[in-house]
Amino acid sequence: MSNARADWTTGHEAILYQACAACGNVQYFRRGFCAACGGSDLVERRASGEGRVYATSLVSRAATPETRAHVPYNIVLVDTAEGFRMMAHGNNNLAIGDQVKARFTQFAGGLVPYFERAKRD
Repeated sequence: MSNARADWTTGHEAILYQACAACGNVQYFRRGFCAACGGSDLVERRASGEGRVYATSLVSRAATPETRAHVPYNIVLVDTAEGFRMMAHGNNNLAIGDQVKARFTQFAGGLVPYFERAKRD
């Protein structure tokens, strides 16, 4: 397992997750072991950024002075195409069940995944 975290948490436009070689479980929060089987043979993969909104919460009150300029902002839980659920920012008009695609944006001084409604063909 690599400790190189070349994803949005280190300023790179990517969402990384782990897949267990033993049982196939996918997990978003990186660990040194598989949360399903305990195996240690984990592979890091890059997510497509596609998914469906599981839950949404519009934040209308700033938690910190740095977030005040962003109010109101939307926090969403997204079930990704790869099979893990993640929390991220999203368009204020997103609803449960919407198909979404991630891009990246600056928020309160850092890079974050930002989901918007997927374009339909």
